[in-house]
Amino acid sequence: MKRTDFSFHLPPELIARRPTPERRDSRLLLLRSDGPPRDQQFCHLPLLLTPGDLLVFNDSRVIPARVFGRKDSGGRIEVLLERIEAQRVLVKIKASKAPRAGSTLWLDAGDQAQFVTVIGREADLFVLNFPVDALGFFLEHGEMPLPPYIERRADDADTSRYQTVYAESLGSVAAPTAGLHFDNAMLEELDSAGIQRAHVTLHVGSGTYQPVRAERLDEHVMHSEYVEVGQELVDQVRATKAAGHRVVCVGTTSLRSLEAASQSGELQAYRGMTDIFIYPGYAFRTVDRLLTNFHLPESSLIMLVSALAGRSRILEAYAHAVTARYRFFSYGDCMLIDRRPFGSR
Repeated sequence: MKRTDFSFHLPPELIARRPTPERRDSRLLLLRSDGPPRDQQFCHLPLLLTPGDLLVFNDSRVIPARVFGRKDSGGRIEVLLERIEAQRVLVKIKASKAPRAGSTLWLDAGDQAQFVTVIGREADLFVLNFPVDALGFFLEHGEMPLPPYIERRADDADTSRYQTVYAESLGSVAAPTAGLHFDNAMLEELDSAGIQRAHVTLHVGSGTYQPVRAERLDEHVMHSEYVEVGQELVDQVRATKAAGHRVVCVGTTSLRSLEAASQSGELQAYRGMTDIFIYPGYAFRTVDRLLTNFHLPESSLIMLVSALAGRSRILEAYAHAVTARYRFFSYGDCMLIDRRPFGSR
């Protein structure tokens, strides 16, 4: 399969650049295993599930990972945290000219500036040395790392709205956005409807925005992210399936977590890195349904949902969403997708 097999036309005005007034105000496009797409509202989600179904959420919490500053030369820079490894801080830097190893950067920190040293590079990431606690610095002075297609700086509202209400484990630099639709009242409604809930952790990296550059999908190298799938969840999934109910992932990160932990053929507890790339032809081992937002053309995520539902059905659903003026991407509307039998196109 080729990257261009997953292209579609998206009018730019359909990109959601701000969230809805309330989390649950989004629309939902229902894509069953057969039949045409059906227009719904997210607030009706409990009616679209069956008592005993298991919703799996990613509880990763977004770090305010974007800061600004300047080089010694005075040129302005934008710094996006990727990850912290002991004393090594790996970041992406946007500047008119890349800083050199050994140079000093001055990061905005209120009325003063914090200096850091550029140690070197690892591929497209810069390695920095912070003389202070790096995570504490970003938590105090960083802003929410909104996706590039939103085309604006984060404001006070994004501090809460670009974060799920159930986020716990600090570590992502991009939100698991399917979860942004849920408020606490919706979680209580799901509990009252007999829908089970469980959590995995996948710390989303900025690589989630990287385009697929290889023309052939089997030549694409996926970025790596840290994932945790606990034994309690494994037991809950097994009991759910044994009772004839479905495992429903909230977001592609939850789906990738479960499938990464299922590579032996069945779901097992797992903690470590994953670079699993799911595209048509993949045989799902654990996941039955997926709640997800709409994804960019030719992205690894539209390839993932095409593996779940079939490429032609996903492109049909996206064409319907464009015609019906759904809102796209992180702050946009969502889909509830049934898994099709293996081999469906």
